Amino acid sequence: MMIKTERNFQIELLAFFVNLFLIFYFKLNYTDTALVLMVSFAVLSAEIFNTAIEKICDIIQPDFDKRIGFIKDIAAGAVVLTAIAAVIVGILVYGKYVVRFMKTIKLLFL
Repeated sequence: MMIKTERNFQIELLAFFVNLFLIFYFKLNYTDTALVLMVSFAVLSAEIFNTAIEKICDIIQPDFDKRIGFIKDIAAGAVVLTAIAAVIVGILVYGKYVVRFMKTIKLLFL
């Protein structure tokens, strides 16, 4: 259901598949692979929890309520925080592989 109805989940799932491709393309070591997979699944899980919280809030209070809005904002903030952590891990992990790749490309063009 999440894949069909939740746009953010679709985008995050696409990012997950891009990461899977990069894991194999750059031949990440086991530690780096584990880190990337852990943060990827953390983002997907956070989005699922966020959606669940939003749906529950909508059932409890279908009309606008500032308190419900605050709860939804907190849940969305958890997703954003998890995504920021994933980007930081991605930069730290992929950085060395990208530098190595760029050096290889540079050698090809000399």
